[in-house]
Amino acid sequence: MFGQDRTELRQMFFTAWKKHQNKQIMEPLEAVVAKIVELHPEYHALLENEASEIDKDYTPEMGQTNPFLHMAMHISIQEQLSTKRPAGIEHLYQSMLNKHKDPHETEHMMMECLGKMLWEAQSQNKMPDENDYLICLKSYT
Repeated sequence: MFGQDRTELRQMFFTAWKKHQNKQIMEPLEAVVAKIVELHPEYHALLENEASEIDKDYTPEMGQTNPFLHMAMHISIQEQLSTKRPAGIEHLYQSMLNKHKDPHETEHMMMECLGKMLWEAQSQNKMPDENDYLICLKSYT
């Protein structure tokens, strides 16, 4: 989405949110980011403290979800849906949405599968398996 640089990724969130609040013109990706941030009021205060948050570590031992990873996963799912990749994602999303009714919560369910696929790929040092991802999503339909 933004490359491998954690600071660069986080800076996109801070910049997009600041532009949104100041009603400034945004790039298309910044508008997507701002929309995701709007859906997460629990992260608004964090995004107003750039100096203390830009380099903060979020580890499982801290008992906190990484807010930047969480919002980036929403963006990844929206990108998957807009590009129709992997094949079949649109149909599965629609089936999940028809069953669960809430687009945001549907994305959260999808994030469970996406996170699982990415974790398995990383822990096994292999490419993410889109087929396993789609099978996981089917379990929510």
